[in-house]
Formats: sequence, C-alpha cells, structure tokens
Amino acid sequence: MKNIYVLNKLFINNCKLTTHRRIGQMENKHYLCDVCGKSLSVNSRLMVHRRTHTGERPYACDVCDKYFTQSGQLMVHRRTHTGERPYACDVCDKYFTQSSQLMVHRRTHTGERPYACDVCDKYFTQSGQLMVHRRTHTGEKPYACDVCDKYFTQSGQLTVHRRKHTGEKPYACDVCDKSFSVRHNLTYHRLAHIDAKVGKLMKIINSS
Repeated sequence: MKNIYVLNKLFINNCKLTTHRRIGQMENKHYLCDVCGKSLSVNSRLMVHRRTHTGERPYACDVCDKYFTQSGQLMVHRRTHTGERPYACDVCDKYFTQSSQLMVHRRTHTGERPYACDVCDKYFTQSGQLMVHRRTHTGEKPYACDVCDKYFTQSGQLTVHRRKHTGEKPYACDVCDKSFSVRHNLTYHRLAHIDAKVGKLMKIINSS
C-alpha cells in the first residue's frame, strides 16, 4: 500500500485521505457572497456566482449575439453552430453535445428513473420532469401571460399560448402555404397530403 502525503500529513489508505479532504473542504468554505451570503470554497467560484446577481456575461459567441457567464457554457453553445456532438451512446447510434444529455439518454436503454415523486408513485428520468410533475399536486403555475390573466405550469405552454395573442405560426408546411402555431398540428396536416398522394396513386393503379 502506497503512502500518500498531503499537506505534510501521512495517510495509509485512500479512505482516510478522502475524509481528510472533506474536512478541508468544509473548513475552506470561507469565500462569502456579499449579496446573498452563500459560502464557496474557491474564489473563482465566488466570482462566477456573483454574475448571477450582476447579470454579467463576459463570454460572447463570435457567431451569434449570445453571451454567457461561464466559458464552459460558451463552449457547449458553439456546438449548436458547428454541429459537433462528441458524446456517443455505446448502445445506439445517437450523439450528443453535452455529457449530461448522454447520461439522460442512456436511461432510455436502462429504464432507470431515479427521480421519485414523494406524493404519488411516479418516477422520472430527469429532475426537471419531476419538478413539473409536482405542480400537478401543488397547483403551482409560475408562468404568467403578460397579456391576459392565464397562468401555466410549463414555460413551453406559455410560449404556445402567447402565439394566440401574436398570431405567430412558426411551423410551416413544405407542400402548401399553411402554417401552424403548434408542431403537432403541422404533423397532422402533413398526413392529409400523404393521404391525398396515396389516393391519387390508388386511382392510377385502379384505372390501369
């Protein structure tokens, strides 16, 4: 067994070293945020945390006009422009821009659902899904329309609702000139074109 020297202290196994490091981390959390009082162990983390209060976003994308609080966020964002997806699933042929996306995707193969509702017996693959689900129990609707008095449990629901006020229809049919405010309406509409093509083909076959 190798001896491990840390801060001039001798440890004879990794277990004691891990315990020592945890104590050190607790003792070293002395960088305090002067706005909210949050304690961080490293000054650089405090600097990043302060940006949540100041709104500072010093990392700019050189392709579009988006800014970010951390360099890692910018690196991930750039992949939306380059198409780079470095994280590959070892079960199927899917690739992802972030390691966290791959981790969540793997659960579709393993069936793992680690996030449990403490009210009912439902389980979820992502913490965000659990958070949204809990609102069915609490009745919370945190997303408010700024035009009318409607509230929603999910931001996506609010986005769709706002289109009733703006008239926006971002989902356009590539066959005709119709557009839709909701993606699934476009999906149903496209089936009508497919049915029409099948009908014409059947007429040609029957008449020949």
